[in-house]
Amino acid sequence: MGPPRPDFTNDPALRSWVPVDEGSPFPVQNLPFGVFRHRRRVRAGVAIGDYVLDLARLQEDGLLGGIPLPRRAFDRDSLNGFLALGRPVWRAVRQRLCELLTESRWRPRVEPALLGMSEVELLLPVRPGDYVDFYASLYHASNMGRILRPQQDPLPPNWRWLPIGYHGRSATVVVSGTPVVRPRGQVSTPDGPVLTPTLMLDFELEVGFVTGPGNALGRPIPVEEAWDHIFGLLLVNDWSARDIQAWEYVPLGPFLGKSFATSVSPWLVTLEALAPFLVPLAPQEPAPLPHLADPEPLTYDVRLEVALVVGGREQVVSRTSLRHLYWSLAQMLAHATSNGALTRPGDLWATGTVSGPEPGSYGCLMELTWRGQRPLALGDGLQRSFLEDGDTVVMRGWCEGQGAVCIGLGEVRGTVLPAV
Repeated sequence: MGPPRPDFTNDPALRSWVPVDEGSPFPVQNLPFGVFRHRRRVRAGVAIGDYVLDLARLQEDGLLGGIPLPRRAFDRDSLNGFLALGRPVWRAVRQRLCELLTESRWRPRVEPALLGMSEVELLLPVRPGDYVDFYASLYHASNMGRILRPQQDPLPPNWRWLPIGYHGRSATVVVSGTPVVRPRGQVSTPDGPVLTPTLMLDFELEVGFVTGPGNALGRPIPVEEAWDHIFGLLLVNDWSARDIQAWEYVPLGPFLGKSFATSVSPWLVTLEALAPFLVPLAPQEPAPLPHLADPEPLTYDVRLEVALVVGGREQVVSRTSLRHLYWSLAQMLAHATSNGALTRPGDLWATGTVSGPEPGSYGCLMELTWRGQRPLALGDGLQRSFLEDGDTVVMRGWCEGQGAVCIGLGEVRGTVLPAV
């Protein structure tokens, strides 16, 4: 029960025989999972330093023996099948990989399965059948309420009682580096609605989690068991067209203003790798209903930042942390299945925009510029209220702390292309 706790794979004294540069986001204590293409073959691997370890090759060579894996478990174009196997198998594979990469006696057999990161193309790590985006940051929800409903209570009356969310479009979940075409949609004007390219294109700094074993139809996942279904985390940019969304979202919520693209980072960082960075959630008031009463209200201290690349110059515009969440990942998953809805291996769940308490920690331009009223100054006379064609958004995440090795989530980036 509860999230994984540290074990020998988190030992900061561990060193791999694979060369890993100081400050690399992918030390041997991390070993995030992903999918890559090399010479027309698509397979699963893990990252270590500037290398990708071909897991299919390891299995073919008998180096993953004794673990209950199906044949050719990693010779596939997604991690969905592996995710279905559950935490005992996930943990066993991670522990074996740690052994193979730290004990020099294994080097002659493992080294042939190493590929340079520059030699491969990183692909979408999972094929999500479903995608849910939550609204789990108190600071973000409060800011949005103040911007959009200045004369009312910033939070809707249900916000502190349940993790609000909506179903996104899994078909437009794309891997980092995929360009984002400026979407068209209906926008309200004084003369009536018009179909036009959005003028209020925004990013949303989020963290996603991916689930493994699912539930039976009609059988909720209890909050105290929810952690067992969560494999790991990745970075998410859930792009948003604010003007399209403003016209369409009443009464059913986001639709075309959100469904055109959701970018994710290529590496899934396991909960085991993140175990040293567990922190308590802030107190929840009022106390949640019993089915959401998480016996271990925890989150992870994942440091997050957003940078804009404008005119070839990169500038960080926001820094925040996942510790600012109000609802835990376990509560989100328990709520989403509390009516008996299904979750399946590879499904993607995102936190919603993660914002902190200060203006420099807000996770989207809607907040950072207060709906365009306070444009960001980017130097050289450049400023942004919302994204313009040619802009690139780069999001990064990492964990660091005393007595632990820095663990990176990598980055997710996307460049805005003109509307077609």
